Amino acid sequence: MTVFVCVCYFLSDVSAEVFLKLFGEHFFLFCKKAGYDTMLRTLGGYLIEFIGNLDAQSPQLLGSYGFINSCLQSLVMERFGQDTWNKISSLPGVQESFMTYMVYDDKLTLSLVQEACSLLDVSAEVFLKLFGEHFFLFCKKAGYDTMLRTLGGNLIEFIGNLDALHSYLALSYQEMNAPSFRVEMSDDAKMLLHYYSDRKGLYHIVPGIIEAVARDFFHSKVTMTVVNQTDEDKRTGKKEHVVFLVQQTNQTSSTRGQDLSFHREEELLRSMRVRSATFAQTKSSWDLIRAVVLSEKDGVHCTFTPCYPDKMWVEERAFCNAFPFHMVFDGNLKVKQMGVKIQKFLPSLHARDATMDQNFTILHPQVTFTIDSIMKFINSQFVLKSCKDKNTKLQLRGQMLWMESLGCMLYLCSPKLRSLQELQEVGLHLADLAQHDVTRDLVLLNQQRLAEMELTNQLERKKEELRILSQHLETEKEKTETLLYAMLPRHIANQLKDGRSVKAGEFEVCTILFSDVVTFTSICAACEPIHIVHMLNSMYSKFDRLTSIHDIYKVETIGDAYMVVGGVPLPTKSHAHRVANFALGMRLAAREVYNPVTGKPIQIRVGLHTGPVLAGVVGEKMPRYCLFGDSVNTASRMESHGVPDHIHLSTSTYRALKDAGFNIQERGQIEVKGKGQMTTYFLMGNLLVSEDSIMGREGGQTCLYKDDLYVQSETESDSELDERTVTVRKDSCHEGGLGPDLSQLQPMAPFAWDISLPFETNKHRYNTSTSSFPSRLCALF
Repeated sequence: MTVFVCVCYFLSDVSAEVFLKLFGEHFFLFCKKAGYDTMLRTLGGYLIEFIGNLDAQSPQLLGSYGFINSCLQSLVMERFGQDTWNKISSLPGVQESFMTYMVYDDKLTLSLVQEACSLLDVSAEVFLKLFGEHFFLFCKKAGYDTMLRTLGGNLIEFIGNLDALHSYLALSYQEMNAPSFRVEMSDDAKMLLHYYSDRKGLYHIVPGIIEAVARDFFHSKVTMTVVNQTDEDKRTGKKEHVVFLVQQTNQTSSTRGQDLSFHREEELLRSMRVRSATFAQTKSSWDLIRAVVLSEKDGVHCTFTPCYPDKMWVEERAFCNAFPFHMVFDGNLKVKQMGVKIQKFLPSLHARDATMDQNFTILHPQVTFTIDSIMKFINSQFVLKSCKDKNTKLQLRGQMLWMESLGCMLYLCSPKLRSLQELQEVGLHLADLAQHDVTRDLVLLNQQRLAEMELTNQLERKKEELRILSQHLETEKEKTETLLYAMLPRHIANQLKDGRSVKAGEFEVCTILFSDVVTFTSICAACEPIHIVHMLNSMYSKFDRLTSIHDIYKVETIGDAYMVVGGVPLPTKSHAHRVANFALGMRLAAREVYNPVTGKPIQIRVGLHTGPVLAGVVGEKMPRYCLFGDSVNTASRMESHGVPDHIHLSTSTYRALKDAGFNIQERGQIEVKGKGQMTTYFLMGNLLVSEDSIMGREGGQTCLYKDDLYVQSETESDSELDERTVTVRKDSCHEGGLGPDLSQLQPMAPFAWDISLPFETNKHRYNTSTSSFPSRLCALF
């Protein structure tokens, strides 16, 4: 207001009315720019609706601490298994773990409850009651056991002090919006429990909690039924008011009907467990501890009759000094008496007709400020806030006592403070608090507790950050391993990762393939480099897919040259068959790649040779698994002396394929550079296998190879593996067995890495397939 007066003063030609109207127009535009445009537009279809809904845009933000969601997670995991929680946690916004001191939106908690009810096929009433029982046990295990046991000697006292417990917890959980409880004894001696909450639809939790408390602490059985349910926004400020009829009986004298009810509950819980994917069958030992403790309790409660003096031996001055913040007011809320400190901070109470409702508002319980409302909650802890002086943030917390003979209410209270900082903000000192007032100690102790809570909260946040970083690290590790396995065979790469040296190995027999593109040099000279890259990538992607289908190892590519080998690094008797089928697939795949110059399909030359090689890892920077020996040179000669769009075979490869159903034509004697005269052959096709099977297309055969794989025995050491001392094991794809579905093999993406054979090595088992089958396809001959 001071700012407005100053502005109007300096703008002497502008009245306050004009300036405030201008400010109102600008405030509306400012709100729109601040992001409230859509919200304002949806308030109403016309002006009356818009104005009528302005108050509705200031709702109380409701949220629950992570402690509640952690309890819900614990209930599902303990009763119905990890798999059930995994399904529930798939909801958007649900984390793997909840931080205790973080406030979560109530919508998240409600969505978790709804999803659990849907998965377990139970009503919300049944699940919430079960949650109430588990919440009581969860609080005990969380360290609140002793605190709960000391609330009262019987169930009525226990419920009556729940609000006081919530008030204490609010010192630590400042954003906590707890429900309120009130016990009322009817004229016919029946116990009525009044439940007030800002959250609608959650009252079914209350019977679960109260029944668990009665059974555990007071060794009695309680049944609760709803007798009334209303909304009391205006009277109490709470959204829901539910009245329960509480019937308490001794647990040892339970009737047969109660036993049947218990059995029905057990049967319902059993069906919920069956509905869930898995459930924990662990039995808690807490029941045994509880039985031992209760067995030592004396069931007979002592009775006590207080004795009061004939007159009060307390001076008025001494009483006002001993209770510096107390107040006495009559049935009309007129202030009759007050302590010395409350006079200092609220001088307005000295007025002749000062009333409580003019100077204070009731924060808890949320009731109207009348004697009748206060009497209904006489056992609750009352929190009042000063409203007369806007600069005073003083809040008082204490007990209301009705003095029947005087017709007045005594409010014994002290300032509500959470920390030393709040003490300074209110303008108080520790000396202002009475020596007997525990608020002095509470402020000091809670100051330390708040620091510990902040540290705990930071640790939880760091833990969550580490968990997320660990997931990202695992993802990056998988990418790195994928790249590594594309460069080296899996078991070779694993040995290098473990820091072990990899010795070169000699393979007595294998089949090597070389291929190149016909007129590749002319194509490079006639088009842009990017067109060459696209052509080679398209061709190599198709070839790489075929290596996975036929389980052969891609050695390297240099320019347009492509080199693969069968029987290395994992020996197999069908190496020649696999490479031959791969060569046929290459020729078919090349016809799908087009020359960027002529627009026609490209042609390739392919050469195969079978013989011994030496294989090992070469180099430290970008190490490669390379092949050495005369067989490599011979295979290269078969390719260079080949014919476009033909597969050129050496004599040794012909002998390996001649009785396997392949269509082979003899080429005759040719002069081979460095080799002299050689009899060579052309592979024309496979008479027993369709093109779809060779290409791994849908509808092809699912079993192409049946052979013996040379694998390492489980009892052999790493050194023996390096020396290639091998034993023979039948391949898992035997006669009558099923191999993988070729339809599941998807084309590789452009520039995708070729993944080598899916084998891994460890100290327990060598060359063990990481998939459910050692080879992706098996030959049928």
